[in-house]
Amino acid sequence: MVPSDPSSQDRRLLERLSALQHGSGTLIAAAESLTGGMLASRLSAAEGSSDWFRGGIVAYQRAVKYGLLRVPEGPVVSEISARTMAESVRELLGSEVACAVTGVGGPETQDGMPVGTVFLAVASPEGTVVRRYLFEGDAPEILRQTVSAALRALLEVIESLGRRKAAGEG
Repeated sequence: MVPSDPSSQDRRLLERLSALQHGSGTLIAAAESLTGGMLASRLSAAEGSSDWFRGGIVAYQRAVKYGLLRVPEGPVVSEISARTMAESVRELLGSEVACAVTGVGGPETQDGMPVGTVFLAVASPEGTVVRRYLFEGDAPEILRQTVSAALRALLEVIESLGRRKAAGEG
């Protein structure tokens, strides 16, 4: 069973993201594998998202990652895969910021990585940051934690961009 409603923490993150995005002109995109569209669903449900959410690409199968998102052939649960997914979707959808997630929800290991391993990347004008997580729980819990981590990472980058713009750097 996949969690359909955002947690109260995710709702607060989305409210903060929406407030920061109001009138900012910063466009956001997402590329997902593990979460199968959950991140895009959360973002598109946020208040005012039609002004700042460009859309998402669900690249669940390897062939889509390798072809559309230009991930290098090889393991898809990896730092390079998450990085390439974020950078490619940013370019493909014409956004300033893009988030990508790839990982192992279970029940078995994948690409030599244990269940709960997640690589999350955020690409922006400031560069691309990739983080590796090892979440615990069953598949729905891993997906929930992944989406929450993605929302937090997006919020951090949007706040940083806002500070740069306010300081006249962007």
